[in-house]
Amino acid sequence: MAGHHVLIRENQSGPSSDAVLVIRVGSLNPVKLGAIREVMRVPFPLARFEPVPAPSEVPDQPLGLEETLRGAKNRARNAFADCALSVALESGLIEVPGSNTGYMNLTACAIYDGREMYLGLGPAFELPPDVTRLVVEDGLELDPAVRQAGLTDNERIGYAQGIIGILSGGRVTRMDYSRPAVSMALVRMGR
Repeated sequence: MAGHHVLIRENQSGPSSDAVLVIRVGSLNPVKLGAIREVMRVPFPLARFEPVPAPSEVPDQPLGLEETLRGAKNRARNAFADCALSVALESGLIEVPGSNTGYMNLTACAIYDGREMYLGLGPAFELPPDVTRLVVEDGLELDPAVRQAGLTDNERIGYAQGIIGILSGGRVTRMDYSRPAVSMALVRMGR
């Protein structure tokens, strides 16, 4: 099948005939790395995950599905070097008609094999109206918008439980929320 090749690199740790599948993760965020590693370890149990900084080339707070997907794809493409696969996640606010605020937060995943891009989307949830307004109308990124709305003092909630963790009282964390997007991208890969 087109796009289903997987490159391997010899294991550098010794004279073993085992090969290591290198998967580069387009982020240094430990929550994103953890979600990607947890899901991708199932189809790729011997993989070595390498987090790398990878620019999204979209605004820090993407608005709309197209911009969110473009950010994930750019991160995956920019992370791809000396590896079999690169993977990236991007969260953004997308318009959702019929919702109270008109928007929901969604995570997109892009997996890149050097030739083909495999995309997946995760679940979406609605932010409080004041947070949505601060992001959409005032142009704030989500972290400062959540702080300004008085929901947290944490300057980097995306590196912790995320806004979903705050809103759900810890029942759902950012890692929980991010894993389905990775799973859906793997479906497209046939994994």
